Amino acid sequence: IEIAKHSLENILPQLKCHFTWNLYDEESSLQDLEDRVRDQVEFLNTEFKTVMYNLFAYVKHLRGQHEVALVYLRRAEEFNLQQQGHQGKIRSMVTWGNYAWIYYHMGRFSEAQVYINKVEKLYCEEGWALLKWGEKYYERAKECFEKALVEKPTNPEFSLGLAITLYRLGDEAPTENTIRLLRQAIQLNPNNQYVNVLLALTLQKVKNKAEVEGDQLVEEALKKTPCPTDALCSAAKYYRNKGSLDTAIELLKKALESVPNNVYQHLQIGCCYRAKIRQIQRSRKCTTNEDEEKLQEIMKNAVDHFKKVVELNINLPWACSDLACLYAITGQYDEAEYYFQKEFSKDLPPAEKQVLHLRYGNFQQYQRLSDHAAIHHYLAGLNIHEEKIHVTTGSIVCCC
Repeated sequence: IEIAKHSLENILPQLKCHFTWNLYDEESSLQDLEDRVRDQVEFLNTEFKTVMYNLFAYVKHLRGQHEVALVYLRRAEEFNLQQQGHQGKIRSMVTWGNYAWIYYHMGRFSEAQVYINKVEKLYCEEGWALLKWGEKYYERAKECFEKALVEKPTNPEFSLGLAITLYRLGDEAPTENTIRLLRQAIQLNPNNQYVNVLLALTLQKVKNKAEVEGDQLVEEALKKTPCPTDALCSAAKYYRNKGSLDTAIELLKKALESVPNNVYQHLQIGCCYRAKIRQIQRSRKCTTNEDEEKLQEIMKNAVDHFKKVVELNINLPWACSDLACLYAITGQYDEAEYYFQKEFSKDLPPAEKQVLHLRYGNFQQYQRLSDHAAIHHYLAGLNIHEEKIHVTTGSIVCCC
C-alpha cells in the first residue's frame, strides 16, 4: 500500500483538475461558493453542467464529504458522455483527475490508480488522433504522449507513439533523442516492423552512423510476414534514399496490392520512375535501341502512375504539373499543355503558383522553343511575393 501511495503522490500533482489549480484560500466562503454553484447548475446548458458538477465535487471534498463528492463526479461523468470532440475529452480528464484525488484522500489507492490510467489512456488516444490529423498537430501529439508516459515510462504503446511523433517532427526534434526513443520503442514493441524502418531512416540522416545497421533493420523488418503497408512504404523510402530505385518500386507495388487506389503510393512509384529517367538522361545510357525502348517503358510507367494520382486526387499539390512535365519530356506536348492549363485553372497558393510558372516557363523554353513565353512566365513567378515560400529545387521537375 505504501508503494502505491508513493506512486500516486508523484503523479497526482501533474493531473489537470481542481485539486491542482489552487482554487481555494482560507478567506473564501465555502457556503457562498456552494450556493452559487448550486443555483447555476439549475439554469446552465448541458455542456456547462459538467463544469459545475466537478466544482461542486471539489467543494464537497473541502468540506470532507467525500462520498457526496463522488455522487457529483458521477453526475459530471454522465454529462461528459454527451460531449463531443476535444472539449469533451478535456472535461473527462478533469473529472477523472478529481476522482483520482478524492479516492486518494479516502485511502482507496487502487481506485485512484484506475482513474489515473483512464487519463493516461485518453492522452494516448488523443496523441494518435493528432498524429493522424496532420503535421501541424505533431507538437500537440508529442505533448500528449509525454504526459501519458509520465507514470508509465515503459508502456509499449505510449513509447511507440512518442517515438513515431519525434520521427515525424524531423529536424524540429533532436536526432539523437529521436534515435534513443526509437531504440526504446523497438525493445518494447519487438514485433512492430514499422518502427524498425523508422530507426533506419533516422540513422540515414546521421553521417557518422554505419549504413550496415540501417540495412539490417530494414531487412529484418521485411523478413517478417505479413509485412504491413506502412513498413513497406517506409522501407521503399529508405531504399529510394540509397538510390536503389528498383527495390523501392518493388516494395511500393507490393504495398499497392492491398490498397490499389492509394494516391500517395502511386505518387511515390511515379517519383521513383521519374528519378530513373533522370539517372538515364544524366548518364546518357541510351546508346542502343534496347536502351531507348527501356527508357520509353520507364517513361510510360511514370506517366501511368502520375495520371492515376491526378485521377484520384486532382487537388494534390503539383499533381497536374508533375504529369504535364512528364508528358513534355516524352514529347507529348499537347497532353503537357492540357495538364499545365488544368493546373493554372486552380486557385493556387503563392508557393505552388510560383513553381507552376517556373515549370511552364521551362516547357516553353526547352520544348516549345519560345523564349518570349518562357520569359513571361519566369517574370510572373518572380513577381509572386510571399514572406516565406518553402520550395526546394528537389521538388521541381524542369521540363528540359
